[in-house]
Amino acid sequence: MTYPDFASRSNAIYERAKGSLPGGNTRTTVYMKPYPIYAARGAGCRVWDVDEVARIDCINNFTSLIHGHAHPVLVEAATKQLALGTAFGMPTESEVDLAEILCDRVASVEEIRFSNSGTEAVMLALKAARAFTGRAKIAKCEGAYHGTYDYAEVSLETTPEHWTQGAPQSIAYAKGTPKGVTDDVVTIPFNDIDGAVSVIRAHAQDLACVLIDPMPNRAGLVPADKAFVQALREVTREIGALLVFDEVIAFRLGRAGAQGIWGIDADLTTFAKIIGGGFPVGATGGRREVMAVFDPTRGKPALPAGGTFSANPVSMRAGIAGMELLDDDAFAHLDAIGEAVRQGIDEAFRSEGAEGRTTGLGSLLKVHMTGRPVRDYRSAHLDAAGSKRLATFVATMLDEGVLMAPNGLMALSTVMQTPDVEAIVSAARAAVRASAQA
Repeated sequence: MTYPDFASRSNAIYERAKGSLPGGNTRTTVYMKPYPIYAARGAGCRVWDVDEVARIDCINNFTSLIHGHAHPVLVEAATKQLALGTAFGMPTESEVDLAEILCDRVASVEEIRFSNSGTEAVMLALKAARAFTGRAKIAKCEGAYHGTYDYAEVSLETTPEHWTQGAPQSIAYAKGTPKGVTDDVVTIPFNDIDGAVSVIRAHAQDLACVLIDPMPNRAGLVPADKAFVQALREVTREIGALLVFDEVIAFRLGRAGAQGIWGIDADLTTFAKIIGGGFPVGATGGRREVMAVFDPTRGKPALPAGGTFSANPVSMRAGIAGMELLDDDAFAHLDAIGEAVRQGIDEAFRSEGAEGRTTGLGSLLKVHMTGRPVRDYRSAHLDAAGSKRLATFVATMLDEGVLMAPNGLMALSTVMQTPDVEAIVSAARAAVRASAQA
């Protein structure tokens, strides 16, 4: 089936959805024009839509399904817990078990607080930094996505008319964002040591923390220079602010996540996605001294925090099973298939003489329609022609049987094998040819 097909069940369901959902949509990230494709089931690295078309899934629910769909170990873990209960107004041992795994893997994390999403995890980290330091402002990188907390999404999608010389402007992402929010967010340039450090020092007395994703998807999925991250570590210690590592996506890069690769110890770390085994989850962890802001044992804590489904045992048990599957062999496999796909797509661009390249590490990659080096949000930003070429690439991949995100992101899974990688690269060759003619 070629997309779009207005006789499809997906289109029919979308027409129904428009009657009860705004724009027929709940998640902006999965919206497609003229209609989204509705999933029916998934198994391994493939997903079937409601018209029974099977495709290799290189979205994996925006990086959260590191073991693909319906992995039998995860299904068994969740099913066992379902029979025992899904949520209680009491803690369960499962949250202790998963917390111990995360603390064991990440050296800087001594204690954990669970929540239900990456957005919540980042929100709690920023509030914890404020509670610990007594300061109001945060700093974050231009173009980096950290969920939908209004402070975290400032300067997420600035356009060239806002690209002034010097420090990036703090621009609201959503209409109606109070000016007080943008006033309390300092935007720094990614991978620019001098520019970032000078901005941070200029706000030294007011900064509670610097929030960094070491390989931000929306800012190009470019790995941060180690020297850049080290500079942020040093300047935050210098001014008494906290360094917050957003590992919601980057934790899939290795056993100890991004911090293990970059060799940096953060004060606070946020987790989500892969730590829930396919179920809703979030977590904020860090040094015991900082995490004490959540501690209720001496009365009202500096930062009271709860959540009806936080640390629910289904997410915890599935998360434990998923993390146990992520051993050294699993990460070696993910690294190998990720490199094979990146090399295959890069070679397709070279052989076709077309402008384009990939970025990323491990099981993550992003396709860029540019021949220039990509180092940050601005160099990754596409003009109208580049956007058209990328849309053609993504649409061709879809027709060739491969799902990827509209912004060029691909996230691979442990269940993918050599034939799957070969099929992805073959589809990419067709997509490069089509995009070169767009």
